[in-house]
Amino acid sequence: MTTEMQADTRAFQAALLDAQTRITAHMDMRLGGTDRLHDAMRYAMVGGKMLRGFLVLESARLHGVDATAALDAALAIECVHAYSLVHDDLPCMDDDDLRRGQPTLHRKWDEATATLAGDALQTFAFELLAADHIGPQALVLIRALAQSAGKDGMVSGQMMDIAAETAGTPLTLDEITRLQARKTGCLIEWSATAGAVLAGADTGPLQAYASALGLAFQIADDILDVEGDASKVGKALRKDETAGKATFVSLLGLEPAKARAEELCDTACAALSPYGEEAAILKDAARFVIARDS
Repeated sequence: MTTEMQADTRAFQAALLDAQTRITAHMDMRLGGTDRLHDAMRYAMVGGKMLRGFLVLESARLHGVDATAALDAALAIECVHAYSLVHDDLPCMDDDDLRRGQPTLHRKWDEATATLAGDALQTFAFELLAADHIGPQALVLIRALAQSAGKDGMVSGQMMDIAAETAGTPLTLDEITRLQARKTGCLIEWSATAGAVLAGADTGPLQAYASALGLAFQIADDILDVEGDASKVGKALRKDETAGKATFVSLLGLEPAKARAEELCDTACAALSPYGEEAAILKDAARFVIARDS
């Protein structure tokens, strides 16, 4: 690794840590209840990379967006992401025991608490985006998040995944690309464009960046499932292989999958050219996505 790349990595890691710290503090302020439900909601939020929230804050910084509005949007997307993981881990879905290196929420408490905590996180996200200080773009953000998270986005991708598993017929490369664009990509795209939306600016460059980033993220996840260390990843690995599910690695092969992730990283970085050096940390975020070990 070159000295320049090391410097870039340090800058990104510092920016990501700053985003995690700010979002967590904002969560503690906005989710300050001490009952079982609030405890479960906070538990679901803690320990993740908060990459989606980071993307919101960084895109907001590029467009000079008010810090409080940006934090509410960042916390909102992290709530939606956390709810999706809580429900995905339930026995009726993936039946997982570990998430982020800790017992899944339904193992820590019970299925009813996990279900309700997920429900509360999802609705709280929209409460955050409806705050007065979000400004005139609030409705645009709310509509976009509903579309990205719902029947035409993440939930649709989850349903496609379940349908393929039930049918017992492995998906083709085109099918799995469409599935992951919904299941993973939609929320990443919402996150990366949120700052531009809040500013009423052109979302095109960040949309192109996020589209490539989202697919690279999923390919990297599939590579981690094969090569990763469960103690670092924080969840069970190789479940897809055991279940016979198609992944980018099973369809492309390990090395071609790595090459495709690198191509997508280059595409994502090139899309940010209108922002010049101001987008350096977002470019390094793309490099992080394909090189991460968790």
